[in-house]
Amino acid sequence: MTDAPVLIATEGATLIITINRPAARNAIDRATTLAIAEAIDTLETDDRLRVGILTGAGDHFCAGMDLKAFLKGERVEIEGRGLAGLTERPPRKPLIAAVEGYALAGGFEIALACDMTVASQTAMFGIPEVRRGLIAGSGGLLRLPQRIPRQIALEYALTGNLMDAATAHRWGLINRLTERGGALDAARALAAEVTANAPLAVVATKQIMASAHNWPAQDVWPRQNAILEAVIASDDATEGARAFAEKRKPDWSGR
Repeated sequence: MTDAPVLIATEGATLIITINRPAARNAIDRATTLAIAEAIDTLETDDRLRVGILTGAGDHFCAGMDLKAFLKGERVEIEGRGLAGLTERPPRKPLIAAVEGYALAGGFEIALACDMTVASQTAMFGIPEVRRGLIAGSGGLLRLPQRIPRQIALEYALTGNLMDAATAHRWGLINRLTERGGALDAARALAAEVTANAPLAVVATKQIMASAHNWPAQDVWPRQNAILEAVIASDDATEGARAFAEKRKPDWSGR
């Protein structure tokens, strides 16, 4: 197997990004951050790609920032983009985390920056940074209380305790829970359900759901309607209606 820190594979309209540092539990150093950022850029700019899957090689998703790299003075974040070039600026297109084993600290924050998570029963999540004299500064303290009740998020953030997959699924942090070794295949299946739909409509739907909570109340409907009008005016909207009337699968153009 290549010793590249990140592996890239294209399967139809899905880009699979694999963090490839299994000996380090896929911890993120500078080279890994840059490679993930480059892969995310490919997802964003290649019109043939509609969904990304982010996973880890070996038995774990990601154990967070590489502390050895941190001690050497490596900057493992990218200015304006965050850890893995992702946590501060997620892609416009949907991104699915496929989690086996540990998703801890920055690894959990990377998963939280994804739009959906598929995980096996082996998965363990947590933001234990307080145990190392740090804080979860790559979005964990921002996103976790948006996803689960604030009191529960506070407990995990302040104690550094880990959350098993069954608990994460119960709190709604996991979309689909699988047997051990099944997370990536289940993520592929979920991606296929997304890529069957109109690309413009998918991106616009994510844009609204990701952004609307930050819009001023008086702007919510005008901003949504502006996005909606662009989608309605697209060739894909016409194709979707025509395909429905003709009882066939639509042939999306992405325009």
